[in-house]
Amino acid sequence: MTGIPLVWRKSSRSSGEGGNCVELALTTGAAFVRDSKNPDGPVLAWAPAALGALLGRVKDGRFDG
Repeated sequence: MTGIPLVWRKSSRSSGEGGNCVELALTTGAAFVRDSKNPDGPVLAWAPAALGALLGRVKDGRFDG
């Protein structure tokens, strides 16, 4: 993926009880997100600014139903 080993961090809000958990790995030029229950599965890659914008909108409640 990047040629360098990624260091994955699990969300501090993950319960560890089979819930919706994600892990994040950061490099200088990208942010990577994966499902913690499927570490060998697909990985989303984001430009750090784009991921920051998405997280800001989530925190603002823009996706609340």
